[in-house]
Amino acid sequence: MGCFHSVSNKSKVGPCRTNIFSDVQATIDQSPTVIEEYSPIVLRYRTPYFRANAQVIMPPIRRKETWTVGWIQACDYMKFINQYGTLGCSSWEIPALKSGRIPAVSDSDGVSYPWYGNTTEIATIVGPTDSYRRMNLTMNDNFYPSVTWDIPVSEGTNAHLTRIVRDQSFITWLAAVNETTKDIIVLKTVRWNFYLEIDIDPTRELGQRARIVAPRAQKQPLVTNGPGQIPISALVRPSANNAQTLIWRPTENQPIVVVPAK
Repeated sequence: MGCFHSVSNKSKVGPCRTNIFSDVQATIDQSPTVIEEYSPIVLRYRTPYFRANAQVIMPPIRRKETWTVGWIQACDYMKFINQYGTLGCSSWEIPALKSGRIPAVSDSDGVSYPWYGNTTEIATIVGPTDSYRRMNLTMNDNFYPSVTWDIPVSEGTNAHLTRIVRDQSFITWLAAVNETTKDIIVLKTVRWNFYLEIDIDPTRELGQRARIVAPRAQKQPLVTNGPGQIPISALVRPSANNAQTLIWRPTENQPIVVVPAK
């Protein structure tokens, strides 16, 4: 990736934060998380969607340059623990984020850095242009993971899973990027969190084991105006999916890396 950097608002020609109009709506669906207990090997759950919609009006671009406007997302906190009674727990972790070495990790699709996606999430304008351009940009995000009933270092199908706790925070920026200079203009910032607790009774029959204990509904996102800076780690590889590691922490022995980062 090139070197991205924020841009000042001194320029009177072409796009700057003060002459790009943007309006953002962001919500988390009020539908509950759905638990799926169909498999004897894994429990799955499907969470409500985070959704963001932006209306953007770009001013004329006087120079021969290309601008991309769209969504950039990063995870800045992650706690994802699966408890297996007194045997231990597994945890999905991003080591650089957990240690504080980086403030956030890119949540790109793993291809379209720094963008969250490359379809409805972005729009590109090639200058010069002599008129205002209107764009509608949308994105959505949810989780649909699988958690093994048995401890992750076992090849068995015995149910030992007793609790799932997931707590993640995200920052989602609506940004305009000059593709030539790599200048970034932050238009809006959305902060949102997803929290979930599931209790499991592994002695019960499949289909009757798990229940959601918190929360009944997710907190709604907070939208704020720019300006702002995006950490470099939120713009470049690796993505959160590729950076995370699954670690098994048995009660009486040393931790074991079950799934290393890609």
